Amino acid sequence: EPVIRPVRGGTDGARLSFMGLPCPNIFSGGHNFHSRYEFISLESMEKASQVIVKIVELIEAQAKSA
Repeated sequence: EPVIRPVRGGTDGARLSFMGLPCPNIFSGGHNFHSRYEFISLESMEKASQVIVKIVELIEAQAKSA
């Protein structure tokens, strides 16, 4: 018998975060999600990558100061 435990959140990372693995929901700048016309511009992908790199830099700096 399955055990159902609802988790609040609308992303795939919500369940992982609930289980203790932080999963920030990083924007992607995409359009027409989950449709046959879904797309993302190169500029949006570059910006999202820059944000991820900055997050890693901040976490690294925090770990070094601990």
